[in-house]
Amino acid sequence: MIERLGLGNDLSGQADSLLALWVVLGLPLLLGLLGGVARPSRGWPIVVAGLLSLSALGWLAGAVGGGAGQSWTLDVGPLALHWRVNGLTLMLLLLTHLIVLASALYAPTYLRGVVQAARSGQAAFWPLLGMLASSLSMIWVAADLLLLYIGLELMGLTAVGLLLLPGKADALVAGLRYLLLALVGSLAFLLGVSLLLGAWGRLDLAGLAQVAEAGALLWVAMALLSAGLLLKAAAFPLHAWLAPVHASAWIPISALHAGLVIKASFFIALQLWLVLVPAASTAAALIGVMAGGAVIWGGVMAWRAAKLKDVVAWSTVSQLGYLLLAFPLLVGSDPAVAALAWDGTWLQLAAHALAKAAMFLAAGNLVLATGESRVEGLAGASRRFPLALLSFGIASISLIGLPPSMGFTAKWLLLHAALAGGHWTWLAVLAIGTLLSAAYVFRVFRFSFVEDAPTLDYRPVPWGMDTIALLLALSALLLGLVAEWPLVLLRGAGGEP
Repeated sequence: MIERLGLGNDLSGQADSLLALWVVLGLPLLLGLLGGVARPSRGWPIVVAGLLSLSALGWLAGAVGGGAGQSWTLDVGPLALHWRVNGLTLMLLLLTHLIVLASALYAPTYLRGVVQAARSGQAAFWPLLGMLASSLSMIWVAADLLLLYIGLELMGLTAVGLLLLPGKADALVAGLRYLLLALVGSLAFLLGVSLLLGAWGRLDLAGLAQVAEAGALLWVAMALLSAGLLLKAAAFPLHAWLAPVHASAWIPISALHAGLVIKASFFIALQLWLVLVPAASTAAALIGVMAGGAVIWGGVMAWRAAKLKDVVAWSTVSQLGYLLLAFPLLVGSDPAVAALAWDGTWLQLAAHALAKAAMFLAAGNLVLATGESRVEGLAGASRRFPLALLSFGIASISLIGLPPSMGFTAKWLLLHAALAGGHWTWLAVLAIGTLLSAAYVFRVFRFSFVEDAPTLDYRPVPWGMDTIALLLALSALLLGLVAEWPLVLLRGAGGEP
C-alpha cells in the first residue's frame, strides 16, 4: 500500500520540486488574493482563473508521468519536508479544483444578489477560498506528518473563517463551536505526532513505515491521531457539530465543506493506518462498527429531518460511513479484497464529493426560491422550479448508488470486496444504507410533487446558479460511464493489483 500512496519513490531535483510546489500550493492562493482585490461580479474572470489553474495541474500531470509518480524532499533549514504526486493525488487535486471552481462561479451572484453580503464579507471570501484550496492541496501531496499538520491546521482555520462570514448570531455560535472542536482534534493529532517523533525521531511516512514497531506506544499514538482526525471528519459518533454548521453557512461554503473538507481528515486517517498499522484488522473492525453506526444513524436522521439543509447535512454523516468501511476492507485484508476496496473507496470519495456539492447547491437554490427551509414547504417545486429539483435528483442517483452513476460503480466495488472477503456485516451495512438513502431522497420528492400547493411569493434564482448545480450533478452521474479513467489513475499508483 505504501507504493500505491506514492511514498518512497525516487526523488527529483530541487528546481522541479519548487516549481511543482508552486503549481500545487502557490497558484490557488495567488488567485484567491487577486479575487479579494478585484471582487469579481461576473463569471468570466473566474473561468479564466480556473482554466489557468487546471492547465497548471495538467502540466504537473505531464511532468510526473505515469507509473508510481514522483516524490520530493524540500530542505528548509534543519527541516526536510517530504511530498509526492501520483495517480491518487492527481485525482484528488483535480477534484478539489473542480469543486472550488464551481463554488467560485456560484458565489458572485449569490453574494451580490441573494444574500446581499457586505463588501467586507465579499472581499474576505476570495482569499479564504484560495487558502482553502491551497491547504487541501497540501494535504493531498504531503508525505510527512509536519506538512500534514500544517495543512490540517490551515484548512481548519480557513473553514472556520468561511463559516463565520454570514456574521449572524447562529453562524457565529456554530462557527465557534466548530473551531473549539477542531482545536481539540488538532491537539489530539499533535500529541500523536509528538509520540511518534519522540519514539523514532522522524516524521516522513515512508521512514516511519520502516522503523515504527508494534507496541503500546504506537497504539496510543494511533488512538490520538485517529480520534483527532475522526472528530474533524464528523465520523459517528463524533458528528454532532456538523448539522448546525451547515444550517447557518452560505450555500457555496456548505458545498465546499461537505464535498472536500471532511474528506481531507478521512484521507489522512486512512493513510496513517495503511502506513503504520497495515495488519491491524481487529482494530479496523472497530472503525467498521463506527461506519455501520454512521450509515444507519445518519440515514434515519436525514429521513426525519424537518429542514432541507438538515436532510443534506445528515446525509453527509451517513455517506461518510461508506468511506469508513475502507478501514476494515483495506487494513489486514487479502490483497485481492484490498485491491477492490482501494478502487471502490476512492471512487466513492470522488462520487460523494461531486454529488454532495451539487446537492447542497441545488437544495440551497430550492430554499432561496421558495423562501421555505422546511421539506414540507417544497410543495409545488416540481412545477415551478424543475431545474433545481432535477439537479437534486441527479445528485441523489449517485448518493443512492443507482446506475450508471459513479456512486453505483464505487458501491459495486465495495460490495464485491465485502463478498470476496466474507464480510457479511459490511455487506448488510451497504444494503441498509442504500435503502435509507432512497427513503430520505424520495421523502423530499414526495412533498415536491404535491400539485395542489397554494400559490406563494416565489423568487426564482438566477439561471447560472441552477446551471452550476446541474453540471456538478451530471458529472457525478456521467463519470460512472467512464470510470475506467480514474481507475487507471488509481492503479497506476503502484501497478496493477
